[in-house]
Parts: sequence; C-alpha cells; structure tokens
Amino acid sequence: MLEYIDLKYKPNKDDFILSYYVESNIDFRKTCEQIAAESSIGTWTDISTMNKRTAVKLKPHIFSIRKVGDKKGNIKIAYPYKLFEQGSIPQLLSSIAGNIFGMKIVKNLRLEDIEFPKKYVKSFKGPKYGIKGVRKKFGIKKRPLVGTIVKPKVGLSPKQHAKVAYESWIGGCDVVKDDENLTSMAFNKFEDRLKEVMKMKEKAEKETGEKKGYMVNITADCSTMLKRMKMSKDIGNDYAMVDIITAGFSALQTVREYNEKYNLILHAHRAMHAAITKNKKHGISMIAIAKIARLIGVDQLHIGTGVGKMEGSKLEVREIEDDMEKSFFLGKREDKIFTPLNQEWYNIKPVFAVTSGGLYPQLVPKLIRNMGTDIIIQAGGGIHGHPSGTISGARAMRQAVDATLEGVSLRDYAKNHKELREALNYWK
Repeated sequence: MLEYIDLKYKPNKDDFILSYYVESNIDFRKTCEQIAAESSIGTWTDISTMNKRTAVKLKPHIFSIRKVGDKKGNIKIAYPYKLFEQGSIPQLLSSIAGNIFGMKIVKNLRLEDIEFPKKYVKSFKGPKYGIKGVRKKFGIKKRPLVGTIVKPKVGLSPKQHAKVAYESWIGGCDVVKDDENLTSMAFNKFEDRLKEVMKMKEKAEKETGEKKGYMVNITADCSTMLKRMKMSKDIGNDYAMVDIITAGFSALQTVREYNEKYNLILHAHRAMHAAITKNKKHGISMIAIAKIARLIGVDQLHIGTGVGKMEGSKLEVREIEDDMEKSFFLGKREDKIFTPLNQEWYNIKPVFAVTSGGLYPQLVPKLIRNMGTDIIIQAGGGIHGHPSGTISGARAMRQAVDATLEGVSLRDYAKNHKELREALNYWK
C-alpha cells in the first residue's frame, strides 16, 4: 500500500492544508494513513489500477503528527491542488469531510481547519459588500450595527410581523431579520410579509432619518430562493437571508452567483451548525464552516457571542471573527483539540460578524470588549422582552451600545436613560 505519512514533507504554495483531530479504534498511524487515502486517491487495500505516476502527482502527505494519547492526536495533511475542482465546495467537502467520517477504524474525527491555496481562493467571488460595503449602505462608520429578530419566531401574521419590525426600527435598531424557521407559511406568506415589512421600513426611515435594513429569509429549494431574491430586489429591499447549513453549500453558491444580478446583501444564518460543530472531538469546526462561507461570498455571518446562550467560547468566537475580518489570519493557538491554521484571503472581502443568542443590554460591554465594534448585535428576547415593550427594548440596546462606546458604565448612563434603567433592573 501507499505510505501517506511523510514527516519530512514541506507543503508547497499550491497545497491545501487540513488539520484534523483523530481518535482511533486501532493503531493510530494506520488510521491516519487510511484517512489520507480515503479522502484522496486510495482505498483499504492495494489496487492494480494504481500507477506510480498517479501516486506521485496526487498523493496527499501527512506531514505533522502530534499525539495526545495512545490512540488520539492532531494531524496535518497537505493535499495536492489537482485533487480538487476549482470553485466547488461540494466536491471539496466530499473529499476532505466525506467517507472518512464513516470508517469503522475511526472512533472520533474532527475537521479542525482548512488553509486554502491562492489559486483556489481566486476561483471564488467572496462577499459582494463585506464590512465596508454594508457600513456604506447604512452610513455607519464605526459603531456596531444594532439589530433584532422578530419574536415570536413563528405565529405572527404579515401585518403583525411588520408592526414588530417598525417598533424595533423606531426604537433604534438598524436591522431587523426573520428568524431561521420563518419562510413562507399559511399564516405568514413570504410575499405578503415582504410587502408589509417594506411599508413599515419606509415609514421608519422617514420618521428616524436613518437607513434601515430588513433581512428577509429566502431559505427554500434553490429555484424558490432565486425567485425570492428577485422579489426582494424588485420591491426595493437590500437584503436576502439564507440558512446556509440547511440550504446547503451548493445552493449558497448558486445564490451568490445570481446575486451578481440582484446586488443584495447576503445574510448567513448558521442554523443546524451545532449538529456538526458542537462535539469538540467529532464533526467539523465552526471556523472551517465560517471560512467556507466567506469564500463562497456571504456578507454577514452568525458566529456566536461567547457570552450569550449559544455554543462557543470567547476565544473560539474571537478567532472566528479574526479569520472573517482580516486579510491574513495567523493561527497562533495550539492545544490538544483545536489547531487553527493560517489563511491569506487575497481578493476576498471581510465578512461582518453577527452576534446573536441570548443577548440583552447588560452583555453589550463584554461583547464589545471581546469582539470590537465590527459586529452586528442581534438581540431578540433582549429587545422584545423589555418590560415596556419593543420600542423601549430597542432603545435600551442602542443606549447600551452608546454608553459602552463613550466609556460610561451602564449604571451611570441609565440614570438619564429610563429604557436602559428598566432593562438593568429587569434582567438581573
């Protein structure tokens, strides 16, 4: 059989670098060999159809092994560029995150990170707007964007939905989005909701003098998503939201391609990601998913908060944000589970990090301290659960942002801002 372990191998500029955490049911090195083989040109035994020329050109190399136990550890594999189709995320994942997860010899396997070579990066468009483009749309140069999710998630009629959006906007929210499981139901049809919310958006913009955004959820089968993109564009909306995991990366690539025509800001929700990312010993890391989303070309991506109700430590969330925002990400941390890789992004614009999940005004200072100001703060219950209602909830969240940016404690700021004061007293 071919030997894939080559600790003397030095990756070249066209190699894909993959970092995996491996737990084996048998000999560790043998399992690593099989992971490299199954994800590329090999199989479980010698085959007569293999030739030396193929092996030399296409064989991956396990160039780093760091064991943390008898049958577990981290490995890094360099894959030749020719193994992968340009501009195709499905083909890439079918190789590096495909059959290898189903092998009996693997007890646990986690795709930690991917380092894409320049030629592959150049085959994707990346975000159409990115952070600068979104900020330009809203005329907001430095502060975090403040947003909300219409609650309850489902159950409201189009007019009721629009009313909640309107109250959020006039209270101080910049953006309002649909929740991940609201698309087009009998009680709230997509086209009806879009029309009603856009009426209220126009009204709120006139009353506040601020630009507002509506992230309408277009998630569906691919052809329906494209129709919904057109509806959104035709009515004068700037946004389309996609549940990128449940819709699939192939569908996301199609949406991004058609967005050359529609010029919408693409908001990416990560619903279902934790089914893949939450187990730190098995699956795919959120940083790998985030890098794929940036490569394809979303403008905004939910990445967690580090302080709210959703999965993700402060350090992990910060690393994801850095990889989404920087033109070059340097992976510094190295522990027994997670080993981030470097990434040069070349022509690919930065992605606006969206923080959501259990946020309310008290958490804003910690959020900004950990993640900076290039974030979109999305609070659902933390706005609509305010004791004085949605308008006051939006005001309290905006006041918390203003206080933090001014370097004033929330308690001191609340002395002259009753909405924030009510929130601080309510959520203790």
